[in-house]
Amino acid sequence: VGDVLLAFGVPGQGVARHSLHLLGKAIDFRIPKVSLPSLREAALRLQEGGVGYYPGSGFVHIDSGRFRTW
Repeated sequence: VGDVLLAFGVPGQGVARHSLHLLGKAIDFRIPKVSLPSLREAALRLQEGGVGYYPGSGFVHIDSGRFRTW
């Protein structure tokens, strides 16, 4: 079981204006006992959607947009 930090976002509450969170097409999450680098690598291996890595904040972002990383 993992921790969902943000799935559906609301404009003006810390969500970027063009974020896929606004459409319910993105998720920020972590899974206890699974390292963030391991989660990031698993998402990158799919070669689909966006993969954001936020080690300082303790989560990985994935979305259903075009493949890109940050």
